[in-house]
Amino acid sequence: MDYELERLKEKAIADRNIEPEDAITLYRIGLERPFMLFAYASEITQFYKGKKISFCSIINAKSGLCPEDCKFCAQSSHYNTDAEIYPLLSNKTIVERAAQAKEQGAHMFGIVTSGTEIDSDEEWKTIEESVKEINHIGIKPCGSLGMLDKKRAEKLKKAGLFRYHHNLETARSYFSHICTTHDYDEDIETIKNAKEAGLSTCCGGIIGLGETMEQRIELAFTIKELDVDSVPINILNPIKGTPLEHQRPLSPMEVLITLSIFRFIMPDKDIKVCGGKEKNLRQLLPLAILAGCNSLMTGNYLTTPGRNAQSDMEMVMDLGFYPGI
Repeated sequence: MDYELERLKEKAIADRNIEPEDAITLYRIGLERPFMLFAYASEITQFYKGKKISFCSIINAKSGLCPEDCKFCAQSSHYNTDAEIYPLLSNKTIVERAAQAKEQGAHMFGIVTSGTEIDSDEEWKTIEESVKEINHIGIKPCGSLGMLDKKRAEKLKKAGLFRYHHNLETARSYFSHICTTHDYDEDIETIKNAKEAGLSTCCGGIIGLGETMEQRIELAFTIKELDVDSVPINILNPIKGTPLEHQRPLSPMEVLITLSIFRFIMPDKDIKVCGGKEKNLRQLLPLAILAGCNSLMTGNYLTTPGRNAQSDMEMVMDLGFYPGI
């Protein structure tokens, strides 16, 4: 038995409130004994989530020409990338893709749009109609539509939206290195507005942007304070033409250690591994589930390919887990 890990595991389960200094201790342990850290994180996951792994899929419903200058993003109008540019897809296309996602085993389907926010009444109408129809399919509709005020959040809830997604991307102390076109508190306000409207909330970030582990831990505690339901963790997949195209990739073990630390910090939340998981974890991808995650984004991402759902389902069941929410 590792007594320090046992102590922190019991603290995470009993109090759901480890401290930032505890998280630093976990990082140090992870560097020396990573598989021991993963094992204890897995115990926490199974205490709260059992052996169920939830799956979500997304559609890039509106692509490119985003006025924000996020340094990782292929869709920013500030950079010259190969990302597609097109307006909001039709209601028919969005709903058809949701039906395909359900057939492939996804439990949730996210409508994702580029841009700071949706500012067209016609686009809002299409999105709300799509949400209503997706509910009839039997898959939970989610939205990632940029900044959101209280009035619009309430309308989305009324239309039947299950969950709203909006990432903080990175720690407050590092945010200015990544984005300068809006303020960190605007992102936080969007999550609060979604919560106040009664929507389930999904909020995480991207690791590997050049931040320190301490800043990843800072991000985790900010998300914990927001008390969201799902925490998506993306790993940078550098895109040619963006300022981060030459960023050094994280090692698979550093990614896994980060997942485990997030599980200790937020023991009862859904920890979801998303974009970049295939490229960065490579052959160690199955260990993400054993290191603390209980949710996967499957299929393609916004501008990069992912894995097919069948491979993800097979991986989960081979590990002795099963799809479920």
